[in-house]
Order: sequence, then C-alpha cells, then structure tokens
Amino acid sequence: MQNLRRLVPAVGSLVVFEAAGRLGSFTLAGKELGMSQAAVSYAIKQLEAALGANLFARQHRRVELTSTGERFHRDVSMGLSYITQSAETLARAGRDRHVTLSVSTAFATYWMLPRLAAFREAHPGIDLRLQTTDRDVDLAAERITLGVRRGFGDWQAYDCALLAEERISAIASPAYLEQRGRPRSPTELRAHRLIHLEEPFRPTPDWRQWFASCDPAPFTDNGEGLRLNDYALVVQAVLEGQGVALGWDYLTGRYFESGLVERAVDHVFATDAGFYVVWPRGAVLNEDAESVRDWMIAQGERKKRRAARPAALAQARGV
Repeated sequence: MQNLRRLVPAVGSLVVFEAAGRLGSFTLAGKELGMSQAAVSYAIKQLEAALGANLFARQHRRVELTSTGERFHRDVSMGLSYITQSAETLARAGRDRHVTLSVSTAFATYWMLPRLAAFREAHPGIDLRLQTTDRDVDLAAERITLGVRRGFGDWQAYDCALLAEERISAIASPAYLEQRGRPRSPTELRAHRLIHLEEPFRPTPDWRQWFASCDPAPFTDNGEGLRLNDYALVVQAVLEGQGVALGWDYLTGRYFESGLVERAVDHVFATDAGFYVVWPRGAVLNEDAESVRDWMIAQGERKKRRAARPAALAQARGV
C-alpha cells in the first residue's frame, strides 16, 4: 500500500481514469462523477506524470487509451470492481438488520408462534423472519442467521445453546381415552390405534424406540395405524381423537396445560438428545441476532422452571 501511495499520490485519480477510459471522453466522465471537464483532464495529467506514461491519446473532442493505458485500465477496472462489490456487501449488511430463523414447521407452529406476540412486545425493533423447511439447511451457505436443530450439541459447523431436552410421551385426546379406555401399561398400549410419524428428512425416535425404553418385549410394526409425514398432521389427528401418537413434550406442553391431550400412560421416554438454537461456528452475531438467541434460551429456561414446580411441590408435601 505504501508503494501505491508513492506511485499514485491522489488515489482518487484512479476512479477518474476508469471512468474516462470506459467512456472515451473527459467530458462524459466529468458528468458521471460530478466534475468539470477541466478537473478530469487535470486528474489524468497528474496520474500520467506520477506514472511517467501516457495513458490517453488526445484527439479532437475525444480521447483514446494508448496500449499502455489499455493494460492499466483493465487492472484498475478489475481492482475497483472488487472494491465496489465488497463495499456494497458491507453496506447491505449494515442496512439489512433482519434476523432469519430456520426451523421445522412443527417448531414454528407449536413453539415459536405461541410465543411470538410476547417476543414482539419485548423486542419491537427486531425484524425476525421465520423460515420453515423440511430439512436442516446449511446456515452459512444460505446466509441464515440462526436455526433450531435436534442433536447432541456436538456439531462441527455450529455453535449452539440448549433449548429443551428431548422427552417423548404417548399422547391422546381425553375423548379417545374415554371411548377406548386408558391403557394400564405400555404393553396394553400396543393394542391401541397408534399414529406414526414418518419423517422424510430428519431422523426422529419412533414407536419401536419408545417401547424399547419401557417394555422388554420387542415391538412389531405390522404396518397398521395412521402414518403421516408431517408432525402438525400428527398432532391434529390426536386432537380429533384418531389415536395415540408420540408427543414431544417441549412442543405439546401447552396442550397438556389446556387439557386437550393427556398421557396415555405415565412413561416418558427421555433420550440423550436435545433441541438447540444454532448459528455458524465462529460467526459474530449482530446485536439483534444475539437478542433473538438469548430470548429463545430464556424461554427454554422458563419452561424448565415451570415443569420443575409440580415435582417440587409434590416433594414438599411428601407425595
């Protein structure tokens, strides 16, 4: 850079030179840059004097690059183009402060949307955009700020923070349990109408794994029962009394609280996995993105405290 300053004392003259060479006219270059024709001519003369080379051949009412000028113009144009692109990228990043959160449809429907009004009230100045997807996209490649992932917190490409541990219950509507009878054990549950989630892209625990966590007898999937590939449809089928499904507690908690669903049996399958808010490893999040992330973490902590209260009260009462 010191050499450039020594060779071209007025670096702005390179911008003037690029415009004059591209337009083939000092007058047109002046109009584009908001300068007089005389100022453009003076800047070019100063640049030629500094470089010790003639860059233009002056003709009547027009100018033409010399062979030396053409070579130099190609390099200057390329360099200024790179600088312009980089500056535009930085300027866009400074103007565009929205935060994109990539989530599954289930997470958006059952976790995020019920809390969205509270988020807007707490952070009215943040432009949060939910992007639902049926697969886990590459956040860095897609230029997405934050995402939610099921896993073990050991991603090489992401930093992360835990939102909820994975706990899975067998859920049904009160109407279904009243009509079909409440199973007294996981073994009896096998005879009920089981609703299956057939997730096409994200591996998730199924009935086989759920039963293995509480019943030593192997589970045989005979292909019967309702099979759906979208968790929103699974929950809707449960609410309509069509059978028993696996319910992820962090998603269906509000339905328990409102009495719309119940545990068909008491067993809760706690896996080693969890649900995490993630962002590209090493990425520097802006203030808005940090606020969204921290708010999501706080929501997870609040749910843990709320879930711990009944157990604490029962212990205090000696139940």
